[in-house]
Amino acid sequence: MINYEENIEVRGARVHNLKNIDVTIPREKLVVITGLSGSGKSSLAFDTIYAEGQRRYIETFSAYARQFLGGLERPEVDKIDGLSPVIAIEQKTTSKSPRSTVGTITEVYDFLRLLFARAGDAYSYVTGKKMVSYSDAQIKELILETYTDSKINILAPVIKSRKGHYRELFEQIGKQGFVKVRIDGEITDITKGMKVDRYKTHDIEIVIDRLKVGQGADFDKRLMESINTAMYSGENVMMVLEEGEKEPRYFSRDLMCPESGISYPTPEPNTFSFNSPRGMCPECNGLGHVYQVNEQKIIPNDKLSIKSGGIAPLGEYKRSWAFKQLETIAQRYNFELDTPIADIPKNALEIILNGGKESFSVNSKTLGVKRDYKIDYEGISNFIKSQFNEANSTSIKRWAKDFMDKTTCPTCGGARLKKESLYFKVNGKNIAELAHMDIVELATFFKELEATLEGNQKKIAEEIVKEIRTRLQFLLDVGLDYLSLNRGSKTLSGGEAQRIRLATQIGSQLVGVLYILDEPSIGLHQRDNERLINSLVSLRDIGNSVIVVEHDKDMILAADHVIDIGPRAGKHGGEIISEGPPSELDQHQTLTAQYLNGSKEIAVPENRRKGTGKNITLSGCTGNNLKNITVKFPLGKMIGVTGVSGSGKSTLINETLYPIMNAHYFNGVKKPMPYKKITGLQHIDKVIDINQSPIGRTPRSNPATYTGVFSEIRSLFAKTTEATIRGYKPGRFSFNVAGGRCETCMGGGLKVIEMNFLPDVYVECETCHGKRFNRETLEIRYKGKSIADVLEMTINEAVDFFENIPKIHRKLKTIKDVGLGYISLGQQSTTLSGGEAQRVKLATELSKRDTGNTFYILDEPTTGLHFEDIRVLMEVLNKLVDKGNTVLVIEHNLDVIKMVDHVIDIGYEGGKGGGQVVAEGTPEQVAKNTKSHTARFLKNELEEAKKNIAKAV
Repeated sequence: MINYEENIEVRGARVHNLKNIDVTIPREKLVVITGLSGSGKSSLAFDTIYAEGQRRYIETFSAYARQFLGGLERPEVDKIDGLSPVIAIEQKTTSKSPRSTVGTITEVYDFLRLLFARAGDAYSYVTGKKMVSYSDAQIKELILETYTDSKINILAPVIKSRKGHYRELFEQIGKQGFVKVRIDGEITDITKGMKVDRYKTHDIEIVIDRLKVGQGADFDKRLMESINTAMYSGENVMMVLEEGEKEPRYFSRDLMCPESGISYPTPEPNTFSFNSPRGMCPECNGLGHVYQVNEQKIIPNDKLSIKSGGIAPLGEYKRSWAFKQLETIAQRYNFELDTPIADIPKNALEIILNGGKESFSVNSKTLGVKRDYKIDYEGISNFIKSQFNEANSTSIKRWAKDFMDKTTCPTCGGARLKKESLYFKVNGKNIAELAHMDIVELATFFKELEATLEGNQKKIAEEIVKEIRTRLQFLLDVGLDYLSLNRGSKTLSGGEAQRIRLATQIGSQLVGVLYILDEPSIGLHQRDNERLINSLVSLRDIGNSVIVVEHDKDMILAADHVIDIGPRAGKHGGEIISEGPPSELDQHQTLTAQYLNGSKEIAVPENRRKGTGKNITLSGCTGNNLKNITVKFPLGKMIGVTGVSGSGKSTLINETLYPIMNAHYFNGVKKPMPYKKITGLQHIDKVIDINQSPIGRTPRSNPATYTGVFSEIRSLFAKTTEATIRGYKPGRFSFNVAGGRCETCMGGGLKVIEMNFLPDVYVECETCHGKRFNRETLEIRYKGKSIADVLEMTINEAVDFFENIPKIHRKLKTIKDVGLGYISLGQQSTTLSGGEAQRVKLATELSKRDTGNTFYILDEPTTGLHFEDIRVLMEVLNKLVDKGNTVLVIEHNLDVIKMVDHVIDIGYEGGKGGGQVVAEGTPEQVAKNTKSHTARFLKNELEEAKKNIAKAV
């Protein structure tokens, strides 16, 4: 009898390439599923177990709710028993909204907002002094104490520094029974107030009462009534003016500055939210940045004239209203449209750029009379602004954006919040300053704060601070100490985003849940791996089951149970080739076991390449956390850029070096991070960046279309005898062109059901059954296969099928060479992992004729790769370098680092503690560095490699 309290039983799983497998997964254990890329790990973990968990969850909804959701299809599996509620923590789940930050995802910022609303001290933005608020009873007591036996006026402010005649206001005050007002510091009758100058700025207060401060019940009653009336008329603000004094004293039920009289509304958590109108900066709407017109982009070359296209947004001269206006301005300021812009009078250029209105007369030489002209010009800068802010068309907005720069908001200085919100402080810091700190600094701040809390503030803040500290600790535990709360979620790597979600889930303290994670170690330095493993262990220890799809050696060895899927990828995978505790892996001699026990390895090269002797030198880099560093990139070598997470690797390469090179070779427009100079660009002729962004965002994109091989295949089908007889052209075999495609799904193979409040759902087209083409197109065959059959082939099958067609065969062979032989030609781009998308890009570049003088940049190319796949990938990259090219990889994987010719290690730590070059040279030279975290692990790896060579000998 199976005990479902102890195990999850999967029977007959056939999703994708799984071969009707049965597997028993122990509950409340850390289970690692490993195997070659494409062997079926994700098919088992996500497409079978998680998909079934989701389906069962939806089935718990009412029939009414399910009619909107539709039924999720049951995965191809006979049965799954012992399944708990499932949470998947994948790499593609973070929001790309500019309003989503680390603080909002982890909910730490929500607790910060609560802390500032309940325990923050308010300060005046005028005087910098602490704001005060009073109850009516406190105000009465203060008046009795301060003004004993004095004559006072109780005033209610109604107008503060505004122009106007205010007749209606004075009439209304009179109807309420008041006879005196104080106007600009002078107490006078209401009748005289009717005569104020409407063009001057005024301060107006109603005189509610005039009384001598005394004792007794009657006086107390009168004073309280006056306070109530003043608060009502002055909207929670009142003033007390002692006779003979010039300056009144302010009192408020709200927070108020006793000197300047400015007041803040009672703070709520929304007061500190940059996503709420109550808290967001009105200038940038809570984004922290604005787009401003850059006049240098409008006039890139002032030696050109207006006529020859010197004003970039207008282009060269044409008969249009805009140029007619410019001719009028030219007539007024005595210049020609042929005049170089540098020689145009400054006041004329001011009108051209920023607009203006002017009327003038000119004597007509031909008619001998005066003619009147009128300039009414919006100005090119204003026109660009209005198009960017108001146009409905995205192409027009994009056009306007080309002439603008993204700059820090001048009102809030990038803090995202209203001025008032930034003057609430806890322990001397406002909420934006705390959000700007990295997690280590923030944790220290709250540790110190907890020790200083006392009295009433301790009662209010203790629980909130405890909650914040707990959540910060979880972020530290998963190796994210270098991030700050205001870091935008769209700037996070897949691994960072996944670890943030992991920290959030640990913080939620759920019990009895099945967590499924997709390679959480991505982007994590070996130093931080142990902390990540400990986090997963703690998630397990509180009573959850944890399944991790992973290739990392340390993670596999730390697991309670390992399931190895294989033996190969694609159609040659999908079987359980080993399962049990890590200690039993050796018994099965799988590829994974061979790499773990050292019987198979990625060998260290005997000699490091000497390169071409030329360098690209980048000097004075100061972007993000880079500390004015100078870095040499030796050409003709494989370069590894290493360092702990957050040390500055991506800033140096992706944000500084690549944008400079892209602009130099291809006129790229991305602005690089700050640097002083770069030399040596003449030594190479192009740069290629191969990152992990998707190769397509819709199901219409696939490896065949991305690599360009589909065009060759369509041309081949169009040349078949039957296609020639029917007059079919290559377009007939495109699923994006009317004629050959299925018109029900418009060639998508799937129909989209919009879910409104949930992600869109794709269902197979009922007409073509996912084949994408109509019946007539599918009748055309090449070697017995239709165009749809070809798209369903794996790359490995297609390489053999097209072996006699060199153009097609060469492109497919490169995809196979980078280890993607298991994916199908027509696989939707949206289903490819980041690592797979990166290798499709790599294959596309490899299939082109290289110059032998190319600079390749790869960001963590080992993402999602098994040890064997890394070996295959490194063979491909080594071939590129052997031809004279330069390959730069940003990498944490020691199997790659030990194989490169030159290492550049950035550190020493992440975040503010990083941004310096710690070590550079060959792996052997770097391994000797005592200050480098990478060196410590690299040294062990190189020593291990030596031992394995000695064993083999």
